[in-house]
Amino acid sequence: MSGATPSHASPGTTITRGLAFGDMSTDPTARTPSFARVSLAIMTSGREANLLGNIHGGEIMKLADSTAGAVAQRHSGGPAVTAAMDEMAFLEPVHVGDIVRTFAQVNWAGTSSMEIGVRVETQPWNDPSTSALHVASAYFVFVAIDADGRSRAVPPLLPETPDEVRRMREAEIRRSHRLAKRQEIETGRRSSG
Repeated sequence: MSGATPSHASPGTTITRGLAFGDMSTDPTARTPSFARVSLAIMTSGREANLLGNIHGGEIMKLADSTAGAVAQRHSGGPAVTAAMDEMAFLEPVHVGDIVRTFAQVNWAGTSSMEIGVRVETQPWNDPSTSALHVASAYFVFVAIDADGRSRAVPPLLPETPDEVRRMREAEIRRSHRLAKRQEIETGRRSSG
């Protein structure tokens, strides 16, 4: 089977729509998760501290959203806006002086929306021998928009590794749960109104 090989794919790669190990319809616009992957880092200070002396969770959310936004822009090739934060789990506190690193990539791409997964890690600023600590994970939904603010098409996602296939499958589960929840809420409102 022949297929296009965009500049971001390795030579000999056939780009397909859907799962890399499944649907074999060729799509030359598909992009791999590594194409748009982004990492950002900051060093925290007392300005971001909460009353307990730890970094305020909202600051971590903002950094995660900024990282996810850069990924969405790269994958979609233009402006994209946060439509939802599906989930954010805080696993450990972040301390003043920690170096905070975010790692993000596209987990799933639909017609105009994308799920971006973000992992947040910290490390003390003064001890490079300390292993990075996983402190938070988040899943954002972004929608690509045109100059008039209307949704526009995004390239399909081509996972390359078993981990990326797993991420796509789990993103599809989260999406189906979001849609089912919305449908059930709307049905309940119509029947009670």
